[in-house]
Amino acid sequence: MLTVLTVVSRVFHQAKGVDLPAKQYLSECKLFIDQAIGQFLPGQKTFPESIHESMHYSVFAGGKRLRPALLIASAEAVGGNRSDVLPFAVAVEFLHTYTLIHDDLPALDDDNLRRGKPTNHKVFGEAIAILSGDGLLTQSFMIMTQAVMMEKTPHKNILRATHELARALGSTGVIGGQVVDLESEGEAIDAETLEYIHIYKTGFFFKACIRAGAILSQADETQLGALSRFGAHIGLAFQIIDDILDITGDQEKLGKDVGSDQDKGKATYPAMFGLEASKAKAEQLVEDGIVCLESFDDRADPLREIGRFFVERTF
Repeated sequence: MLTVLTVVSRVFHQAKGVDLPAKQYLSECKLFIDQAIGQFLPGQKTFPESIHESMHYSVFAGGKRLRPALLIASAEAVGGNRSDVLPFAVAVEFLHTYTLIHDDLPALDDDNLRRGKPTNHKVFGEAIAILSGDGLLTQSFMIMTQAVMMEKTPHKNILRATHELARALGSTGVIGGQVVDLESEGEAIDAETLEYIHIYKTGFFFKACIRAGAILSQADETQLGALSRFGAHIGLAFQIIDDILDITGDQEKLGKDVGSDQDKGKATYPAMFGLEASKAKAEQLVEDGIVCLESFDDRADPLREIGRFFVERTF
Protein backbone atom coordinates (compact mmCIF):
# COMPACT_ATOMS: atom_id res chain seq x y z
CA MET A 1 0.00 0.00 0.00
CA LEU A 2 1.21 3.48 -0.82
CA THR A 3 2.32 5.65 2.06
CA VAL A 4 0.51 8.95 2.50
CA LEU A 5 1.12 12.03 4.55
CA THR A 6 -0.74 12.47 7.81
CA VAL A 7 -1.96 16.02 7.86
CA VAL A 8 -2.71 18.12 10.88
CA SER A 9 -6.33 18.92 11.67
CA ARG A 10 -7.97 21.92 10.03
CA VAL A 11 -7.59 25.23 11.81
CA PHE A 12 -9.85 28.01 10.62
CA HIS A 13 -8.45 31.45 11.46
CA GLN A 14 -11.07 34.09 12.00
CA ALA A 15 -8.94 37.09 13.01
CA LYS A 16 -8.47 39.90 10.54
CA GLY A 17 -5.18 39.87 8.68
CA VAL A 18 -4.47 36.15 8.86
CA ASP A 19 -5.08 33.50 6.23
CA LEU A 20 -8.63 32.91 5.17
CA PRO A 21 -10.06 29.56 6.26
CA ALA A 22 -10.10 28.42 2.64
CA LYS A 23 -6.40 29.20 2.27
CA GLN A 24 -5.60 27.09 5.30
CA TYR A 25 -7.70 24.21 4.05
CA LEU A 26 -6.33 24.42 0.52
CA SER A 27 -2.77 24.48 1.85
CA GLU A 28 -3.43 21.32 3.84
CA CYS A 29 -4.99 19.57 0.86
CA LYS A 30 -2.16 20.64 -1.43
CA LEU A 31 0.41 19.23 0.99
CA PHE A 32 -1.57 16.01 1.32
CA ILE A 33 -1.97 15.58 -2.44
CA ASP A 34 1.56 16.61 -3.42
CA GLN A 35 2.99 14.05 -1.05
CA ALA A 36 1.18 11.33 -2.99
CA ILE A 37 1.26 12.56 -6.59
CA GLY A 38 4.73 11.26 -7.38
CA GLN A 39 3.71 7.77 -6.30
CA PHE A 40 1.04 7.68 -8.99
CA LEU A 41 3.33 8.81 -11.83
CA PRO A 42 6.07 6.85 -13.61
CA GLY A 43 9.46 8.23 -12.56
CA GLN A 44 11.08 10.92 -14.67
CA LYS A 45 13.83 8.51 -15.71
CA THR A 46 11.39 5.83 -16.82
CA PHE A 47 11.92 5.10 -20.52
CA PRO A 48 11.09 7.03 -22.67
CA GLU A 49 12.40 9.79 -20.44
CA SER A 50 11.20 12.74 -22.53
CA ILE A 51 7.51 12.02 -22.00
CA HIS A 52 7.83 11.37 -18.29
CA GLU A 53 9.97 14.44 -17.69
CA SER A 54 7.33 16.47 -19.52
CA MET A 55 4.48 15.00 -17.46
CA HIS A 56 6.35 15.70 -14.21
CA TYR A 57 7.15 19.24 -15.37
CA SER A 58 3.52 20.24 -15.72
CA VAL A 59 2.13 18.31 -12.76
CA PHE A 60 4.71 19.80 -10.41
CA ALA A 61 4.66 23.30 -11.91
CA GLY A 62 2.52 24.55 -9.00
CA GLY A 63 -1.15 25.29 -8.64
CA LYS A 64 -3.52 25.27 -5.69
CA ARG A 65 -4.84 21.72 -6.32
CA LEU A 66 -8.28 23.32 -6.15
CA ARG A 67 -10.24 20.61 -7.95
CA PRO A 68 -8.86 17.72 -5.89
CA ALA A 69 -9.41 19.81 -2.76
CA LEU A 70 -13.07 20.21 -3.71
CA LEU A 71 -13.32 16.44 -4.21
CA ILE A 72 -11.85 15.89 -0.74
CA ALA A 73 -14.04 18.58 0.85
CA SER A 74 -17.14 17.06 -0.70
CA ALA A 75 -16.20 13.61 0.61
CA GLU A 76 -15.68 15.03 4.11
CA ALA A 77 -18.95 16.97 3.95
CA VAL A 78 -20.87 13.67 3.80
CA GLY A 79 -18.74 11.94 6.44
CA GLY A 80 -16.02 10.47 4.23
CA ASN A 81 -12.30 10.29 4.85
CA ARG A 82 -9.78 12.15 2.70
CA SER A 83 -7.38 9.20 2.65
CA ASP A 84 -10.06 6.99 1.11
CA VAL A 85 -10.52 9.32 -1.87
CA LEU A 86 -6.86 10.26 -2.34
CA PRO A 87 -6.37 8.28 -5.58
CA PHE A 88 -9.30 10.10 -7.17
CA ALA A 89 -7.98 13.44 -5.91
CA VAL A 90 -4.66 12.74 -7.62
CA ALA A 91 -6.43 11.55 -10.78
CA VAL A 92 -8.45 14.78 -10.89
CA GLU A 93 -5.25 16.83 -10.75
CA PHE A 94 -3.86 14.79 -13.64
CA LEU A 95 -7.04 15.41 -15.61
CA HIS A 96 -6.85 19.13 -14.92
CA THR A 97 -3.17 19.29 -15.91
CA TYR A 98 -3.95 17.46 -19.14
CA THR A 99 -6.54 20.10 -20.05
CA LEU A 100 -4.07 22.90 -19.26
CA ILE A 101 -1.29 21.43 -21.41
CA HIS A 102 -3.62 21.08 -24.38
CA ASP A 103 -5.34 24.43 -23.77
CA ASP A 104 -1.97 26.22 -23.95
CA LEU A 105 -1.02 24.74 -27.33
CA PRO A 106 -0.56 27.05 -30.34
CA ALA A 107 -3.61 25.48 -32.03
CA LEU A 108 -5.79 26.60 -29.12
CA ASP A 109 -4.84 29.48 -26.79
CA ASP A 110 -1.13 29.65 -27.68
CA ASP A 111 -0.08 30.75 -24.19
CA ASN A 112 3.50 31.22 -23.07
CA LEU A 113 3.11 31.04 -19.29
CA ARG A 114 1.33 28.63 -16.97
CA ARG A 115 1.68 28.76 -13.19
CA GLY A 116 4.56 31.20 -13.58
CA LYS A 117 6.61 28.92 -15.83
CA PRO A 118 6.95 28.46 -19.59
CA THR A 119 4.12 26.32 -20.91
CA ASN A 120 4.84 22.67 -21.63
CA HIS A 121 5.11 23.03 -25.41
CA LYS A 122 7.58 25.89 -24.99
CA VAL A 123 9.91 23.56 -23.09
CA PHE A 124 9.33 20.16 -24.69
CA GLY A 125 7.84 21.00 -28.08
CA GLU A 126 4.30 20.58 -29.35
CA ALA A 127 4.45 16.86 -30.07
CA ILE A 128 5.64 15.88 -26.60
CA ALA A 129 3.19 18.34 -25.02
CA ILE A 130 0.27 16.69 -26.82
CA LEU A 131 1.46 13.24 -25.82
CA SER A 132 2.06 14.37 -22.22
CA GLY A 133 -1.53 15.53 -21.97
CA ASP A 134 -2.67 12.21 -23.44
CA GLY A 135 -0.44 10.37 -20.98
CA LEU A 136 -1.89 12.19 -17.95
CA LEU A 137 -5.44 11.62 -19.19
CA THR A 138 -4.79 7.89 -19.55
CA GLN A 139 -2.90 7.69 -16.25
CA SER A 140 -5.83 9.25 -14.42
CA PHE A 141 -8.25 6.56 -15.54
CA MET A 142 -5.73 3.85 -14.72
CA ILE A 143 -5.54 5.23 -11.16
CA MET A 144 -9.30 5.44 -10.76
CA THR A 145 -10.01 1.97 -12.08
CA GLN A 146 -7.09 0.32 -10.33
CA ALA A 147 -8.63 1.54 -7.07
CA VAL A 148 -5.45 1.14 -5.00
CA MET A 149 -5.98 2.33 -1.41
CA MET A 150 -9.76 2.23 -1.88
CA GLU A 151 -10.54 -1.17 -0.44
CA LYS A 152 -13.34 0.27 1.72
CA THR A 153 -15.14 1.84 -1.24
CA PRO A 154 -17.80 -0.23 -3.02
CA HIS A 155 -16.84 -0.99 -6.62
CA LYS A 156 -20.14 0.40 -7.88
CA ASN A 157 -19.27 3.78 -6.32
CA ILE A 158 -15.83 3.75 -7.94
CA LEU A 159 -17.41 2.98 -11.31
CA ARG A 160 -20.02 5.72 -10.90
CA ALA A 161 -17.46 8.34 -9.84
CA THR A 162 -15.21 7.41 -12.76
CA HIS A 163 -18.16 7.77 -15.12
CA GLU A 164 -18.94 11.22 -13.68
CA LEU A 165 -15.45 12.47 -14.47
CA ALA A 166 -15.34 10.87 -17.93
CA ARG A 167 -18.66 12.48 -18.84
CA ALA A 168 -17.49 15.89 -17.57
CA LEU A 169 -14.33 15.79 -19.68
CA GLY A 170 -15.83 14.52 -22.95
CA SER A 171 -17.27 16.14 -26.05
CA THR A 172 -20.48 16.98 -24.18
CA GLY A 173 -18.46 18.50 -21.33
CA VAL A 174 -15.10 20.30 -21.19
CA ILE A 175 -14.12 19.43 -24.75
CA GLY A 176 -17.48 20.58 -26.07
CA GLY A 177 -17.17 23.88 -24.20
CA GLN A 178 -13.66 24.32 -25.56
CA VAL A 179 -14.88 23.74 -29.11
CA VAL A 180 -17.62 26.38 -28.85
CA ASP A 181 -15.14 28.75 -27.17
CA LEU A 182 -12.71 28.26 -30.05
CA GLU A 183 -15.38 28.69 -32.72
CA SER A 184 -16.72 31.83 -31.02
CA GLU A 185 -13.44 33.76 -31.09
CA GLY A 186 -13.98 37.08 -32.82
CA GLU A 187 -17.68 36.35 -33.28
CA ALA A 188 -20.70 38.18 -31.85
CA ILE A 189 -22.46 35.58 -29.69
CA ASP A 190 -25.48 35.77 -27.43
CA ALA A 191 -25.60 35.38 -23.65
CA GLU A 192 -26.90 31.82 -23.92
CA THR A 193 -23.88 30.72 -25.95
CA LEU A 194 -21.53 32.48 -23.55
CA GLU A 195 -23.08 30.66 -20.59
CA TYR A 196 -22.81 27.37 -22.46
CA ILE A 197 -19.09 27.93 -22.97
CA HIS A 198 -18.50 28.73 -19.32
CA ILE A 199 -20.64 25.95 -17.91
CA TYR A 200 -19.24 23.27 -20.16
CA LYS A 201 -15.63 24.41 -20.42
CA THR A 202 -15.21 24.91 -16.67
CA GLY A 203 -18.34 24.36 -14.60
CA PHE A 204 -18.99 20.71 -15.46
CA PHE A 205 -15.58 19.62 -14.24
CA PHE A 206 -15.99 21.45 -10.93
CA LYS A 207 -19.37 19.86 -10.41
CA ALA A 208 -18.04 16.41 -11.36
CA CYS A 209 -15.18 16.68 -8.83
CA ILE A 210 -17.66 17.54 -6.08
CA ARG A 211 -20.06 14.79 -7.12
CA ALA A 212 -17.25 12.22 -7.35
CA GLY A 213 -16.06 12.91 -3.81
CA ALA A 214 -19.59 12.54 -2.48
CA ILE A 215 -20.31 9.39 -4.49
CA LEU A 216 -17.12 7.72 -3.29
CA SER A 217 -18.15 8.53 0.29
CA GLN A 218 -21.61 7.02 -0.21
CA ALA A 219 -23.66 10.21 -0.13
CA ASP A 220 -27.39 9.76 -0.43
CA GLU A 221 -29.28 11.20 -3.40
CA THR A 222 -30.53 14.22 -1.44
CA GLN A 223 -26.99 15.14 -0.42
CA LEU A 224 -25.75 14.54 -3.94
CA GLY A 225 -28.42 16.79 -5.40
CA ALA A 226 -27.52 19.65 -3.07
CA LEU A 227 -23.81 19.26 -3.75
CA SER A 228 -24.48 19.18 -7.49
CA ARG A 229 -26.33 22.49 -7.31
CA PHE A 230 -23.50 23.97 -5.23
CA GLY A 231 -20.96 22.75 -7.78
CA ALA A 232 -22.89 24.16 -10.71
CA HIS A 233 -23.05 27.61 -9.08
CA ILE A 234 -19.42 27.87 -8.05
CA GLY A 235 -18.17 26.32 -11.29
CA LEU A 236 -19.78 29.09 -13.31
CA ALA A 237 -18.63 31.68 -10.77
CA PHE A 238 -15.03 30.48 -11.07
CA GLN A 239 -14.96 30.98 -14.83
CA ILE A 240 -16.53 34.43 -14.59
CA ILE A 241 -13.89 35.34 -12.03
CA ASP A 242 -11.22 33.96 -14.35
CA ASP A 243 -12.56 36.30 -17.05
CA ILE A 244 -12.33 39.22 -14.65
CA LEU A 245 -8.79 38.36 -13.59
CA ASP A 246 -7.69 38.29 -17.22
CA ILE A 247 -8.45 42.01 -17.20
CA THR A 248 -7.65 43.11 -13.65
CA GLY A 249 -5.21 40.46 -12.44
CA ASP A 250 -1.47 40.70 -11.90
CA GLN A 251 0.45 38.42 -14.28
CA GLU A 252 3.15 37.66 -11.73
CA LYS A 253 0.62 36.64 -9.08
CA LEU A 254 -1.58 34.69 -11.47
CA GLY A 255 1.37 32.95 -13.09
CA LYS A 256 -0.13 33.16 -16.58
CA ASP A 257 -0.61 35.63 -19.40
CA VAL A 258 -3.21 38.32 -18.77
CA GLY A 259 -5.12 40.27 -21.39
CA SER A 260 -5.08 37.30 -23.75
CA ASP A 261 -8.87 36.93 -23.84
CA GLN A 262 -9.33 40.39 -25.30
CA ASP A 263 -6.40 39.97 -27.70
CA LYS A 264 -7.97 36.80 -29.11
CA GLY A 265 -11.49 38.17 -29.21
CA LYS A 266 -12.74 35.55 -26.76
CA ALA A 267 -16.27 35.60 -25.46
CA THR A 268 -16.20 36.61 -21.79
CA TYR A 269 -18.60 37.97 -19.20
CA PRO A 270 -16.80 41.33 -18.79
CA ALA A 271 -16.75 41.79 -22.57
CA MET A 272 -20.51 41.22 -22.77
CA PHE A 273 -21.78 42.66 -19.48
CA GLY A 274 -18.95 44.82 -18.10
CA LEU A 275 -16.72 44.35 -15.06
CA GLU A 276 -19.11 45.48 -12.33
CA ALA A 277 -22.01 43.38 -13.56
CA SER A 278 -19.69 40.39 -13.90
CA LYS A 279 -18.44 40.82 -10.35
CA ALA A 280 -22.01 41.05 -9.07
CA LYS A 281 -22.95 37.92 -11.01
CA ALA A 282 -20.04 35.96 -9.56
CA GLU A 283 -20.84 37.08 -6.01
CA GLN A 284 -24.49 36.11 -6.41
CA LEU A 285 -23.60 32.69 -7.81
CA VAL A 286 -21.35 31.97 -4.83
CA GLU A 287 -24.00 33.14 -2.37
CA ASP A 288 -26.65 31.00 -4.07
CA GLY A 289 -24.27 28.05 -4.09
CA ILE A 290 -23.64 28.32 -0.36
CA VAL A 291 -27.40 28.37 0.26
CA CYS A 292 -27.54 24.95 -1.43
CA LEU A 293 -25.49 23.59 1.49
CA GLU A 294 -27.85 24.77 4.23
CA SER A 295 -28.85 21.20 5.12
CA PHE A 296 -25.21 20.25 5.81
CA ASP A 297 -23.43 20.67 9.15
CA ASP A 298 -20.02 22.23 9.77
CA ARG A 299 -18.27 19.40 7.94
CA ALA A 300 -19.27 21.29 4.77
CA ASP A 301 -17.57 24.49 5.96
CA PRO A 302 -14.53 23.93 3.72
CA LEU A 303 -16.83 23.92 0.68
CA ARG A 304 -18.51 27.11 1.87
CA GLU A 305 -15.16 28.79 2.52
CA ILE A 306 -13.70 27.75 -0.84
CA GLY A 307 -16.73 29.35 -2.51
CA ARG A 308 -16.11 32.58 -0.60
CA PHE A 309 -12.42 32.35 -1.49
CA PHE A 310 -13.33 32.45 -5.19
CA VAL A 311 -14.77 35.91 -4.69
CA GLU A 312 -12.04 37.03 -2.27
CA ARG A 313 -9.25 36.28 -4.76
CA THR A 314 -10.78 38.70 -7.23
CA PHE A 315 -12.28 41.54 -5.25
